Amino acid sequence: MLLNQFLILSAVLFSIGVYGVLTRRNGVMVLMSIELILNSVNINLVAFAAFREAIPGEVFALFVIAVAAAEVGVGLAMVLLLYRNRRNIDLAGIDSMKG
Repeated sequence: MLLNQFLILSAVLFSIGVYGVLTRRNGVMVLMSIELILNSVNINLVAFAAFREAIPGEVFALFVIAVAAAEVGVGLAMVLLLYRNRRNIDLAGIDSMKG
């Protein structure tokens, strides 16, 4: 496959992820959209590494996967805390939890 096909796929995934982050109110859907954005970055890193025949792209992709796993852990903990306090996971009322 050509490099531009991977870049188009990555751009589509990134656009869907940004749209999901900006329009969704559900906390879990926002986390899933952030995962889409991070996966599109991984596709770019691996595609450019394969194009240039270099290893660092795959290494950076592994770091992005590790950061994504940490983000999911912290994000789900925050969503569970929000659900425990407000009985819903709507992000519109999250600013009322300042304290």
